[in-house]
Amino acid sequence: MMRRKTKKIRQKTSESNEVKKVPNFKMTIDENFEYVSNAIANTSELAKREIFFNNKKCYLIFLSTITSSETIENQIIKPLLEKKEGDVTQTVYVNEVKELDQLEDLPISLIIGAAILLIDGEMTAFSFGVSQSEKRSVTEPVNEQVIRGSHEGFVEDLRSNINMLRKRLNIINLKVTYYVLGSQSQLKLAIVYIDKLANQELIQEIDRRLSYIQVDYVDSPGQLEEFIEDSPFSPFPQLMNTERPDRVTAQLMEGRIALLCNGSPSALILPVTFFAFYQSPDDYNSRWYLGSFYRFVRLMSFFVAIGLPATYIAVVSFHYEVIPMDLVFTIKGSLEYVPIPPLVEAMFMQVILELIRESAIRLPAPIAQTIGVVGGLVIGTAVVQANLVSNTMIVVVALTAIASFVVPNSEMGTSVRILGFPLMLSAAFLGFIGMTFTFLIILIHLCKLESFGSPYFAPFAPFRAKDFKDTFTRVPLWLMNRRPSTPKPQRMERQLNPRGWKNENGK
Repeated sequence: MMRRKTKKIRQKTSESNEVKKVPNFKMTIDENFEYVSNAIANTSELAKREIFFNNKKCYLIFLSTITSSETIENQIIKPLLEKKEGDVTQTVYVNEVKELDQLEDLPISLIIGAAILLIDGEMTAFSFGVSQSEKRSVTEPVNEQVIRGSHEGFVEDLRSNINMLRKRLNIINLKVTYYVLGSQSQLKLAIVYIDKLANQELIQEIDRRLSYIQVDYVDSPGQLEEFIEDSPFSPFPQLMNTERPDRVTAQLMEGRIALLCNGSPSALILPVTFFAFYQSPDDYNSRWYLGSFYRFVRLMSFFVAIGLPATYIAVVSFHYEVIPMDLVFTIKGSLEYVPIPPLVEAMFMQVILELIRESAIRLPAPIAQTIGVVGGLVIGTAVVQANLVSNTMIVVVALTAIASFVVPNSEMGTSVRILGFPLMLSAAFLGFIGMTFTFLIILIHLCKLESFGSPYFAPFAPFRAKDFKDTFTRVPLWLMNRRPSTPKPQRMERQLNPRGWKNENGK
């Protein structure tokens, strides 16, 4: 049942859009209809059917653009006309029927796809769930593709997304709680977690933060994330955005909580750690040593992505002595005719790389591939021939881009690329000392950061040796008997000796 917190979640807005509170219904049906019509700006979508039931005049009103005309005709109007009297709730064939005793609730029900039955002389009305929306077929997630495992991704319909979760988790404790956010947008939000496993204090904290969202319009998980995250000025994402139902169910089974919004093909998972962004479903669908190897490579890519351009700048500007002599002549030769300093070189190429990446995202897929390949080759060759950038810098920037694209989560990949800029600046002014100082600032920030009260840099800060089984690498699944302690689940044990068969009968 949808939880509606009128006082906290709805906010007064401009007089033209505000639905005034009315204590009860008016005496005549026409006055009630006029109120509803005025409340929704007398839109032309509002349809009205006049019928008689229990010898009283009734108006069935609905918005024709978001309701199913077939359902209204066959499951509401036809039964009412045939029986002519009786209990309305027992007469219609609609599953979702509500009795409304506040006139102010009628416009809200209409705009979310309900049909309203007004009865002359009655102080209540009936709401029937007859909403209709176009649904996209389930396809593979575009941003989180895997080699092994499920190829099913979320769609824009909230019910379909919850259905995907329930298909994977056939347990009675899977709990879904609905909220409505935005006084005008009326965004439907689902909080999904496993009862008796998820931490109750965490659930209460989510409820508390949501109650403070008093805005006109909320449209997506990205907007919601900004309202509820702990540190909005941090470059690191503190909630995980995913398009994969299998990833959500795996996180739910660890005691975490998922937020799903109607109209969005993704879910937000909380709380999360820094290392969770470098984990992929492929890690668990492959042999443990393969998954561990690729995860370790991903984590090493973090240092390459933020540190390689800065290291190049520091070496070229201050620390030539750390390079072998043969390599010194190669780098020196590539820099001989470049008139600009290494910092400007690196900044220039990083910005060009971001422009190519952004244009590839905005353009249609066939053209985007051409822009990515041809644009990169043409620009790279041209800037080298024009002596604007050295050959070595082209290699450094290319390796940096590849390292940032290795991250399974696009938000973390973007954050990593942004963090490279302050490191480049510090390297240009103070060399390795500046790099070390900046990296320590990033490390301190990671250690202080929290995600809904849980340490973001766990299991390093605080140090938790038992949680290292699924961090840099992952141990075999049959050794992961306990859940991670970061989300503070109510039950830590998740399996008991799944390879016990090997010791059966003394084998």
